[in-house]
Amino acid sequence: MNKTVSESVELAEEIEKLYNNHDVDVVICPPFTNLYAVNQVIKNSPIGLGAQNIYWEEYGAYTGEICAGMLKSVGCQFVIIGHSERRQYFDETDETVNKRVKKALEAEITPIICVGEVLSEREAGKTNDVVAKQVRGALAGLNRDNASKIIIAYEPVWAIGTGKVATPEQAQQVHKMIRELLAELYDNELAESVRIQYGGSMKPENAAELLSQPDIDGGLIGGASLKADAFLGIINA
Repeated sequence: MNKTVSESVELAEEIEKLYNNHDVDVVICPPFTNLYAVNQVIKNSPIGLGAQNIYWEEYGAYTGEICAGMLKSVGCQFVIIGHSERRQYFDETDETVNKRVKKALEAEITPIICVGEVLSEREAGKTNDVVAKQVRGALAGLNRDNASKIIIAYEPVWAIGTGKVATPEQAQQVHKMIRELLAELYDNELAESVRIQYGGSMKPENAAELLSQPDIDGGLIGGASLKADAFLGIINA
């Protein structure tokens, strides 16, 4: 929940102007109120547009919610689903994440599905159990074709905005586990093709080391995306 329309436009213009590493796919996900204006800035560039949430009904009496058709109409190609803050503050569950994922796929919007454990779960040695349960829940009822169109973002909740970062080895271990789970649920080919991003205090200083891990395919960037130079530093890494 950052940036007014004009601030978002200014940030998007700066990113669009300086983004020249087209080997790296970049998507920006502004707040709902800023999506249309930001799309006007980036629509002729390779930068994709994503939203931060989606509701699973088509339309109707759901005051305050945003449906797939609305997101499509402002140019969204991606949507973040099940972010840890949505789970923590707005009681989103594996079941509601699953409904959102299905609706996004139905609308041909790529879901970026967030999974991750809180500090107490990490300290209790339950990381793999918690993350695997979230992945299974998010993908419940999805066939192989649909599962091949998702992106997964692993965000250790204890490392978000706290300045604590999972070590590259800790992050890699969970990414590898998620990839093995995808192979178990579907097959190796699909598991290798699905992008798994790391989201948890990634910044220009630690990005290269995290992204050099074999199963970390990218980043879901929070705070560092609010300044163009920091975001571009990660893209360049």
